[in-house]
Amino acid sequence: MPPIFSPLYDMVLRWSRHRHAERYLYGLTVAEATFFPIPPDVMLAPMVLADRRRAWRLAAFTTLASVLGGVIGYLLGWLALEAVMPVIERAGQVETYERAVAAFHQYGIWFVVVAGFSPIPYKLITIAAGALGMPLLGFVLASVVGRGGRFFLVATIIYLGGEQAAVRLRAWVDALGWLVVVAAVAAGIMVWWMQRGG
Repeated sequence: MPPIFSPLYDMVLRWSRHRHAERYLYGLTVAEATFFPIPPDVMLAPMVLADRRRAWRLAAFTTLASVLGGVIGYLLGWLALEAVMPVIERAGQVETYERAVAAFHQYGIWFVVVAGFSPIPYKLITIAAGALGMPLLGFVLASVVGRGGRFFLVATIIYLGGEQAAVRLRAWVDALGWLVVVAAVAAGIMVWWMQRGG
């Protein structure tokens, strides 16, 4: 099979050096929350590295763009799930989507916060949230915390670590993401145990 994702990855990296890179970053971020497979971190990191003074501005606007894309995904799940499901099936993401739905039932709003850090495709979270009728305000607030936390973390790592950090970013984001997931699950178990009276 011909490679699909590596050419997209390389294309996104080229966008990060374009004179309209900021527009491309925000457009990519909206698209990633609904259908595009490459995460915004790929563009955000080299752009912060190129001009660290813009680190927090880029992280803030990337967060806003991601939440906007998340709301579009939410509306797709709420209003057009039957039309979206064949696309999820063709992408081979049905099992991941079903896991997201199960996690929503179990953890509610906290799942959106945790998933914002994790490698779980955000687009599936947004569609599942809409399909399940999660309160929109709660979804937006959880997305701001989860996605904002992730993008500010990426900006901070590059701001402090420079080029060496940019090279290692992908592995760090995944590792840190899973650490957050494990911590959140542990906290959930602790709360459940305390509610049962220890």
